[in-house]
Amino acid sequence: MPDILQPQPYVSPWMKDEVADVVTLARTFFEREVTPHQERFAEQHQVDKETWLAAGAAGLLCISVPEEYGGGGGTFAHEAAVLWEQGKAGDDAFGYSVHSSIVAHYLLAYGTEEQKQKWLPRMASGELVGAVAMTEPGTGSDLQNIRTTARREGEHYVINGSKTFITNSSHAGLVVIVARTGGEGAQGISLIVAEVDELEGFERGRVLAKIGQHGQDTRELAFTDMRVPVANLLGDQEGQGFYQLMTQLPQERLAIAVGAVGSAELAYELALAYTKEREAFGRPIGAFQNTRFTLAEVGTDVLAARTFLDHCVQLHVDGALDAATASRAKYWTTDVQCDVIDRCLQLFGGYGYMLEYPIARLYAGARVQKIYGGTNEIMKELISRTL
Repeated sequence: MPDILQPQPYVSPWMKDEVADVVTLARTFFEREVTPHQERFAEQHQVDKETWLAAGAAGLLCISVPEEYGGGGGTFAHEAAVLWEQGKAGDDAFGYSVHSSIVAHYLLAYGTEEQKQKWLPRMASGELVGAVAMTEPGTGSDLQNIRTTARREGEHYVINGSKTFITNSSHAGLVVIVARTGGEGAQGISLIVAEVDELEGFERGRVLAKIGQHGQDTRELAFTDMRVPVANLLGDQEGQGFYQLMTQLPQERLAIAVGAVGSAELAYELALAYTKEREAFGRPIGAFQNTRFTLAEVGTDVLAARTFLDHCVQLHVDGALDAATASRAKYWTTDVQCDVIDRCLQLFGGYGYMLEYPIARLYAGARVQKIYGGTNEIMKELISRTL
């Protein structure tokens, strides 16, 4: 008979059958290919190119893309399994989400058959790394004011402009560019795909020094009279970019939420283990009431966030996730993530401030979660419009 005082490990309902196998596969991948190299990735501000190839060889890249395009043929649940294990591994260097959850799905949703056959198999193998060039130096969440231009000249677009805060910038060979092909406002925006390796007019700018996520290759990108074939437009006509962005953003925001809850759960587990071992005043610090109450509270917060996340993942798998619910998931889980990690770090005392401890890296890496993918303030504004 089970001990009712010892709760059984919680398993998300979507983590079953073949998805459970992906969880195990992803856990093994991060343990072998990522975690041992985190310090080196941070020093060089990027993962190795071989990391992408290893992920492709393991079958983890583009896992929710149909097999006919080289993907794994799974659902978002399979994608979420990888994102979850990345969060539980404490990794924020490998730009998996941008590559597999975002760029691949722009191609899948809006690309022609020729475009999908050309790019998706190489993305699935890790040969071609994807990035999305959306944010500009003067334009964050206000995507309608994008200034990068794509002027048609014969069978090419001539692209001029600059982007910033772009994940996967160092390794990216394929960039989805948000550019203005028409007039002002949302109607003038299009998405154009560029194969950028050795492309004249394309420049990778400086690696940006960030508070956290030191192992991630976040850079500026610049386009100067860069010529891209008109055939690389996503969609059957110009001016569909804003609609395409808005349609795909819920999945991006849900992907952020998956990593947020995984990271928060890791922080809780780290604090629980540390407080059982660390002693002060002759006894483990976990024996003090303040510690026990803090752990009780953050453990409850993580469980509540995980069950809400589970609800949203299932909605998305069923094709029923709306933009407002995705916004709720993104803002609330990232708020929980930052609060839980902060409170767990406090239990480590001075050691929690040292980057050699994973809790410190979790703390530094979490802060951006409330900013990218649309700030949490923007999320609340989007939700309020549906009330």
